[in-house]
Amino acid sequence: MELKLTNLTKHYGAKVALENFTYTFHEGIYGILGANGAGKSTMMNLITDNIVRTGGEITYANEAGGKAEDILKLGADFRKLLGYMPQQQGLYEGMTAESFIAYFGRLKGIRGKDLKPELDRVFELTNLSKVRHHKISSFSGGMKQRVLLAQAMLGEPKVLILDEPTAGLDPKERVRLRNYIYDLSKNRIVLLATHIVSDIEAIAGDIILLKEGKLVRSGSPKELIGSIPPETKPLMGNYYSLDDVYLYYLGDELAEDEEAAAPGEASHE
Repeated sequence: MELKLTNLTKHYGAKVALENFTYTFHEGIYGILGANGAGKSTMMNLITDNIVRTGGEITYANEAGGKAEDILKLGADFRKLLGYMPQQQGLYEGMTAESFIAYFGRLKGIRGKDLKPELDRVFELTNLSKVRHHKISSFSGGMKQRVLLAQAMLGEPKVLILDEPTAGLDPKERVRLRNYIYDLSKNRIVLLATHIVSDIEAIAGDIILLKEGKLVRSGSPKELIGSIPPETKPLMGNYYSLDDVYLYYLGDELAEDEEAAAPGEASHE
């Protein structure tokens, strides 16, 4: 399968959210790194057709080298292939996990005798089978994120889009959730947008660095680490890591992100 973005652009008036972004995705996990406002969520929302693009194309083909068509032309046929876990999605905490996922299953057209087996499948995938009848309000932060991941996995999507899936989780819950994501990545395209380097260091085959709506650099973790000039001093010890990559290519934006995240302020993409 192939998802291709060509000169993808989104402007909000004079503000550039994404500018001439071009990239081709195949099966595997892609980590999309950048500070708040870098264009990560904009890219996700354009792929899911939640916002209108200013320019460019998004095409999809079931097979690499097969006939590719714009997702706007594919319409509902493409949306059926999508699983989307948006940033800060609300949960109906008074509902049980089963009721919540069943509600989204019906929205996706999964009904009647097909619904229960599909619920069984996604709860098994996310290790929530034993608590499916419990109210979401009783869940930990990590369990709530797994409920949202289960929602995204309904219908066995070919393209799985995860926008800041580990935001707000403690380190142990973050590791557990990204292990689930890795296990779910077989035979599908997974786009994992985050500003947390450790979230993608162990599971992403390729990494995209975004800054101010533009592609700065892309490649495998090994390629990106190898691209740092030898005169640059590592953050720790004598060897480079993805943290060094982030700071080398996105350092100014990281500083701006930390400043924007000061108490009482909010940053938006």
